[in-house]
Amino acid sequence: MPQSTPKAAVLLEAAVKYLETELMPTLDGYYRFQTRVTVNVLNTVRRELELRGAQAEAEHARLVGMLGHDGEVEMLTVELAEKIRAGAISIDDPALRDHVRQSLADALAINNPKWMTR
Repeated sequence: MPQSTPKAAVLLEAAVKYLETELMPTLDGYYRFQTRVTVNVLNTVRRELELRGAQAEAEHARLVGMLGHDGEVEMLTVELAEKIRAGAISIDDPALRDHVRQSLADALAINNPKWMTR
């Protein structure tokens, strides 16, 4: 069955293109700034739609690898924090460091991807 509606990311991209190429050049001051903020919000939502699924799967796999059992990401994260506090997992643990580094990179890929190119 053919898809009858475009994907959300495509719709967001079209809205951003309109705002940036057609509307923003006609604005200045406060309204130009607010439109830029709106463009940034829409781009963040688009990146989250495109990236978050794979990121969530990878995060889950890292947590399962460190803790040795399955569960919901939120509960595994709480358990990880408890184990760090209790000293059961060292802050020098390479798997923990990799997890934190990758989690931060994933968040930046959505929230501020330009920061990663610095």
